[in-house]
Amino acid sequence: MNSHLQGEAETAAAPRQPLRLPTGQRESGSLWSSYVYAIGRAGTGLDPAAPRLTGLRDGRLRTVTAGPLAALVSSVPADAFSTEGMKAQLENLTELEEIARTHHTVVEAAHTGTTVLPMRLATVYLDDDRVRSMLQERGAEFDALLSRLEGHAELGVKVYADPRAAAAEPPPAPDGPDPAASPVSPGRAYLQQRRAQRRTQRDAFRAAGALADDVRVRVAALARDRVAHRPQQGELASGAGENIANEAYLVPTDRIREFHRALTGLADGVPGVRVEVTGPWAPYSFATPPAESRSA
Repeated sequence: MNSHLQGEAETAAAPRQPLRLPTGQRESGSLWSSYVYAIGRAGTGLDPAAPRLTGLRDGRLRTVTAGPLAALVSSVPADAFSTEGMKAQLENLTELEEIARTHHTVVEAAHTGTTVLPMRLATVYLDDDRVRSMLQERGAEFDALLSRLEGHAELGVKVYADPRAAAAEPPPAPDGPDPAASPVSPGRAYLQQRRAQRRTQRDAFRAAGALADDVRVRVAALARDRVAHRPQQGELASGAGENIANEAYLVPTDRIREFHRALTGLADGVPGVRVEVTGPWAPYSFATPPAESRSA
């Protein structure tokens, strides 16, 4: 799972950003609900993209239009994507990953052809009519967001501190043996080694913190906006070390290469610290989805 997709899975699994579950779902006699992946402008890249994409449960994509806006939608089993059904899927990491992967793939494919507002995982409505109502009710807000995001993409920057990697760096060679030095006992040598390990750990985290500050300074003039996410932990973190900074930047597409160049080699020569730059992505961190899915 790539780092951006890991963040999507974390969004669903952790309380940092509540999962967009269907609310007020009621029996309607229908076996299907409408799953919304993204919102864009009607008559643009969404319409030609939809027939080429496959959604959850191999569902065919379509656009649902209301005035100047369109939603990218597929049908999903109503029981599996009801509140209780979705909670059950969340308890299965394999199913959760599949939902996140498919959602991400659809959004990124649409993003290559037009500006989109990505929806959060499991944004589900009772039917297409409810989707149209949502587009009509939030039309002015969505139009403003699309205008703001047009010509921009999201880039992710993560900074890691890895004391083990720092400890593996060879120490500077001494000038020569000190003939006046007293022999060191095994116990004293062990304590010296432990103190050195603690210093290495502190130094790695301090260096990583300073480097994270340097990242923000270097790209400040290249990004329109920045969002600081919670550092990823456990299986969601990629690679060795501890993720101490996890940030997203909204960058004009014509400055993406410049952004990458500004951070290239930033951690070179800094033992135990690394920087990971990902993207460009659809602007997940800068799109505001509906406050709640409505099925009534």
